[in-house]
Amino acid sequence: MKLINRRRRFLRDALALTGAVALGGCDKLSETDWAPKILDSATGLSHAAHRALSRDAMAREYGEADISPVFRANGSTDPQSAEYRGLAAGGFRDYRLGVGGQVAHSLSLSLDDLHALPNRTQITRHDCVEGWSVIGQWTGVQLSRVLQLAQPTRQARYVVFRCYDAMDDGSEYYESLGFDDAYHPQTLLAWELNGKALPIPNGAPLRLRVPRQLGYKMAKYLRRIDLVDSLKSIEGGRGGYWEDQGYQWYAGI
Repeated sequence: MKLINRRRRFLRDALALTGAVALGGCDKLSETDWAPKILDSATGLSHAAHRALSRDAMAREYGEADISPVFRANGSTDPQSAEYRGLAAGGFRDYRLGVGGQVAHSLSLSLDDLHALPNRTQITRHDCVEGWSVIGQWTGVQLSRVLQLAQPTRQARYVVFRCYDAMDDGSEYYESLGFDDAYHPQTLLAWELNGKALPIPNGAPLRLRVPRQLGYKMAKYLRRIDLVDSLKSIEGGRGGYWEDQGYQWYAGI
């Protein structure tokens, strides 16, 4: 209990600091010299507290009356790569989600393929590291169902998400999850927000939803998913674009 309380105090203080400086976006946060240190300092504590709380703990789900009037978009809001612009111009009819890496069956899934799988609708809160939160209703397929189709090998340990949005330094946005969160029933590949097709600012046509973690873990504009045994050889080796800038890999709330 003492460990859990320490972790909660850390998150409270970190969010209070980010709110106090009135930052304009998650990309601005990394420009400070203190934020990466604060965000990275509790990684071990987060993992320990997460396991102490239970791998199967559920994020709170809300009622329709709790849905925010506007679901604020975080991070990039309009990818400009030629491939993405072409897909958007066609209403994402030609979109395919690739799934590969250490799997028995590589996949190439259209939106129709994904929609044909059993789906889940849930109303959950999005918590940004800046200190703001919004509540929205999401519909999509549980990531676990897609992983079951691909059948990860015994060596696979992480799920890596590659995205269409490019960052200011020209690199591709990416994120990753361990299997505890990847197979959690609330972890979705979502295509619908508040009863409508996912808008481009919120990650169309498909984004990751991990309501047990902070917003920067919820990759938008998904291009492909890879199963890997290690994160060390991928980009900066820390499991995500913001993690490579100093954020903690496990961002549980």
